[in-house]
Amino acid sequence: MSGSSGTNVSSGTNVSSGTNVSSGTSGSNGTSGLRELLRTDRRRLLCVLGLAVVVGVFTATVPLLRDWFDLRVYYGTVDTWVHHGGRIYDYRVPGTTYGFTYPPFAALGMLPMALVALDTAIAVGLLLNIAALAAVVWFLVGPALRRYGWFGFAMAACLLALFEPVRDTFSFGQVNLLLLALVLSDAWLLSTGRGRRAGVGIGLAAAIKLTPALFIGLLLLARRWRAAGVATAVAAAATGLAAWAVPDASRFYWTEALWDTGRIGRLAYVSNQSLQGVLARLAAPDEPSKAAWATVALLVLCLWAWRTTRALADEDWTAAFALTGLAACLVSPITWVHHLVWLLPAFAVLLHRRRLRVAAALYAVLCSSVVWLWFHDASGLDGFLGSNTYTWITLGLLLWLPVGQPRVSRPFLSRRARNTPPAPSPAAPAIPATSGQPGPSPAGCAGAPVVAPGPAAGTPRVSTSVPTGSTRPAALKPQSSSERASS
Repeated sequence: MSGSSGTNVSSGTNVSSGTNVSSGTSGSNGTSGLRELLRTDRRRLLCVLGLAVVVGVFTATVPLLRDWFDLRVYYGTVDTWVHHGGRIYDYRVPGTTYGFTYPPFAALGMLPMALVALDTAIAVGLLLNIAALAAVVWFLVGPALRRYGWFGFAMAACLLALFEPVRDTFSFGQVNLLLLALVLSDAWLLSTGRGRRAGVGIGLAAAIKLTPALFIGLLLLARRWRAAGVATAVAAAATGLAAWAVPDASRFYWTEALWDTGRIGRLAYVSNQSLQGVLARLAAPDEPSKAAWATVALLVLCLWAWRTTRALADEDWTAAFALTGLAACLVSPITWVHHLVWLLPAFAVLLHRRRLRVAAALYAVLCSSVVWLWFHDASGLDGFLGSNTYTWITLGLLLWLPVGQPRVSRPFLSRRARNTPPAPSPAAPAIPATSGQPGPSPAGCAGAPVVAPGPAAGTPRVSTSVPTGSTRPAALKPQSSSERASS
């Protein structure tokens, strides 16, 4: 009786106290966890708001707004062409020498501007650039940012707003982000096993602006003949459509305007961060040597082909597209600062490879407008090094960007390749149970193999490395408005 009573009391006490303690602890932990979560969200919100204030103050106080200059060029060209019987390449912004410099198909694509007022065109241009930037971010780092919810995307938006090529693209009303989104859409198709649909984005981008045509070369290097054929056919069809619609403008562009870099701007202008810009500033006030530029450009293209081939050998599409964007910026005769949005895929590669310090340092420089310190005088050693800072960054990334990273660390995961399950390990011979012996032991018991919990075979580990903080620009030298780079 005593033992039974003791057992009952002990059991009842244990159950009662255990239940009470467990309930109390659970309630306490739940409340404290919720408070901790709220405090974390509050900190995140304050962090985002603080960074947004910094971005707003920087944008409002530093005179970097370009007053939608390039978009005004587009609008004036289309308006004069449609409503006043003018020719596409004859239009000039009043008081300047700047006019339309893109292929005729780009003018056809901008025809809807003729139906709206300038303010409406500016608003639509802003919305299109925001949508294009969102697509670019999603293609490059979307899955990683999604783990951080609204906080990750809000921080990315604030950081990109400080990035000089992005903020210039917005304030000029440029089309760079739209072209980058078109090209990256093909990168996404190729890397997810939908290569039969790829090529349209690259073809359209190449028909609007010539620089993205190098991505057709990337498809050829990758031996994606179908995608390369689609891209070429789309570009040719768009160009042919423009030749049919505006034959005089097409003839003038392909025979004269294309070869006249003076229509775009001065080669030695500090905003020109291409290799030819470097040579032009060295030779100023004389013209740079075309032979020297052709030689350097050929060397860069050879380097691009070698490094891109290494990336493609491991189906590292992100790095391959990043290297192609870098090479296109270097070999183009003119690469204005706002064209350097093509560096964004290279930053995505650095983040996925967890080269956070390198990415942060380069980001800080590209936010600083440092090249404009040599706007008036780019002579001397300091001028050679400083006025070409963005060119050195682009060249350095082409040389040292990590390529061929493990598939599990890529933003684009191929569904086609390397999905064969590993060969099963040899199983131990079964030992029949005899009478009096226990049956198969549960995991953890003697004589039974212990299987540690973990991811299923073939399940990739996904890197969670994303930028979570901002980097203050190193210098706030505003760009001069006395002479500006045209579209």
